[in-house]
Amino acid sequence: MVAIGWVFVIILAWPSADLSPNSRCHWSKKAKAAKAARQAAGWATKAAGASVTGDGHIALRILFYPPSKRRFDLDGLLSRLKSALDGVADALGVDDNRFGLTIERREVVKGGRVEISIIPDK
Repeated sequence: MVAIGWVFVIILAWPSADLSPNSRCHWSKKAKAAKAARQAAGWATKAAGASVTGDGHIALRILFYPPSKRRFDLDGLLSRLKSALDGVADALGVDDNRFGLTIERREVVKGGRVEISIIPDK
């Protein structure tokens, strides 16, 4: 949760496996995980003081730091993050169709995490 110039960085916990499109959990368990992810991302965005003005493009750079050496595919990771991205959009007060995404997988860190850099169009 850091502001670097006009770039805001939020750090989120590793997304729940229940949010994966391949998950076969009960719908209520998935809904609970989605709600928690959306709220956590919204609060993290507000805590970072992130804001945007105008109606331009908003670049998001998403860095996934997996919790293990297991092979995670980027499209599956991105789909797990959908609720969190909705929370970021809610906190910014924007429609998420303004987001342009860059996604990367990084080195393994204990517990895993996701770093989202919000770069508003000036």
